[in-house]
Amino acid sequence: MIRRIIRLFPLLFLPAIILAQDLPYNNSYAFGLDVSFVKQQEDNGNKFMDTDSTVKPCLQIFREHGYNWGRIMICNEPVSGRLVQDTEYVVSAAQDLKKYGYRFLLDYMMSNGWANPMVQPVPSLWKNMAHPKKVKAVYQYVKETMTALKDAGVMPDMVQIGNEIGNGFLWPDGRIRYDSLEFSKWKNVAEYLAAGAKAIREVSGKEKYVKIMLHVDHGGDIEMTKTFFNKMREYKVDYDVIGFSFYPWSHGTLLDLRDNLRFAAKEYGREIIVVETGYYWRPGNYFRNAKPPVPETPQGQRDWLEAVNEIVMGTPDGLGKGVFWWEPMSRGRGYFDEGRKVQPIIHAFEKYSLPVNRTDGQTRIQ
Repeated sequence: MIRRIIRLFPLLFLPAIILAQDLPYNNSYAFGLDVSFVKQQEDNGNKFMDTDSTVKPCLQIFREHGYNWGRIMICNEPVSGRLVQDTEYVVSAAQDLKKYGYRFLLDYMMSNGWANPMVQPVPSLWKNMAHPKKVKAVYQYVKETMTALKDAGVMPDMVQIGNEIGNGFLWPDGRIRYDSLEFSKWKNVAEYLAAGAKAIREVSGKEKYVKIMLHVDHGGDIEMTKTFFNKMREYKVDYDVIGFSFYPWSHGTLLDLRDNLRFAAKEYGREIIVVETGYYWRPGNYFRNAKPPVPETPQGQRDWLEAVNEIVMGTPDGLGKGVFWWEPMSRGRGYFDEGRKVQPIIHAFEKYSLPVNRTDGQTRIQ
């Protein structure tokens, strides 16, 4: 009998091995960057150099140093010269990501321009809509844009419904205020999120599991995290991943981040990504009245990213799933110096993520 079981052993596990190829990227840690402006910079003729001064496409530089995820924002109707991230742009940028072997996080701004904790404007075409019509507009917009990406062969691996939505989005009907919870529009926010999630699930279908992220800016704040995600639980919002922003001038200390990630992991049991962090390689304007946690130098910038990453990797139950830098093309806190040569920060993930490809000829099941 034992010999029979031994002979059957490989067959018992064969279905699991086959199915593993079709499962979501459960074990993929995100060494990520927001690359929303890479295509725009290079389309404008700007050239960038690797550490050896060789000119290469930015995505190639990042990939060769171990980065494996790219995040791209999408705006409803971009209104400024800098913001060009409409559907056509995002499709093209996502094709570039796939070309270099990245996984793709799509970030819905749900506005014509910037959306963040201080401003969450309604897209101009939705301004005069009553709430029920805006819910339908969210569903239709997400479905149309997701379908365009699917048709182009660049379905996202993960999607944010809104950007830094801890204070809500699509204001004023989707406004959340922590100093006045009785006036906050939690139900409206939940309905917008449900509409977006429904569209994502319908377009992705059974062909590909697309994870849904809820992105808030409360990286170092347990009480705000608790308030927001308890409400998401109360309204049964469909999501897979908790995304945090964490900047030292806005969201607390590294210990605050550590404690909040521990809390969120234990309380909600969802995957967690610090989907935005950043630091200056030359003195910025954020520490005028405070001592910075590390020097604002090229090495200090790298030290910051490494420290954040170590905390995320230490999240309980293996629920820390990645870190994204915002954004590598910016001046002063991006990845390149004034001569457009990449800085020491490019090496921050290498000890975990290299080599990019195995050298023994075997294929790893992901």
